[in-house]
Amino acid sequence: MAKPKNRLLFSKNGRACYISHLDLMATFQRVFLRSGVPIWQTQGFNKHAYVSIALPLSVGYSSDCEILEFNLGDDMPMEEVPARMNASMPEGIQVLACYAIETPMKKLDEIDWTVTIVYDNGVPEQAIQEITALLGQESLVIQKKSKKSKKCYTEIDLIPMIYLWEMQLSEGGIQVHARLMAQNPGLNPSIVINTICEQCPDAAPDFVRYHRNEIFDGDGKVFR
Repeated sequence: MAKPKNRLLFSKNGRACYISHLDLMATFQRVFLRSGVPIWQTQGFNKHAYVSIALPLSVGYSSDCEILEFNLGDDMPMEEVPARMNASMPEGIQVLACYAIETPMKKLDEIDWTVTIVYDNGVPEQAIQEITALLGQESLVIQKKSKKSKKCYTEIDLIPMIYLWEMQLSEGGIQVHARLMAQNPGLNPSIVINTICEQCPDAAPDFVRYHRNEIFDGDGKVFR
């Protein structure tokens, strides 16, 4: 298998949020073919474009900073790729840039999120104070499902994985700006919300929206 040499930066919004990871992979394979962008393909009887998406996004989440790795053929300039692919893309997915890989994926350290917590009947009194107190502890150990553990779960401390969690009231809810650990291990913001629901039931939301704003390396620089 050839080592990827190129990356696509793309966004996933609107109805495209409900495209699963596997369907998204298939979508990109078809778009590469339709757009005439030459890329490396797997060998064998059923050849298909080899693509790899970093940190797959959960269904229902939106993002402005998704990354796909692949190998672009030498006969096409990288600058031409976004326009060619966007002409064949389904609604809600847009390729923003194509560039050569310079930074290894292991350097990806933080994800910047917007989490919108929605309440049908308005924000409960003391909700922000309760959530602030919960996440302001020195340690917050929870049990997370794990297929690798004999107990079928593992214990993780959320606090070291939350770099930032800022809240402010918005119309009908709470707007959260969060920076969370990206990988090894990564922290999905839904785990934080589920913990809030369990430990602060009066602050449990009726609906939550999740959006990835940007990704950063360990030095706080935008990761590309």
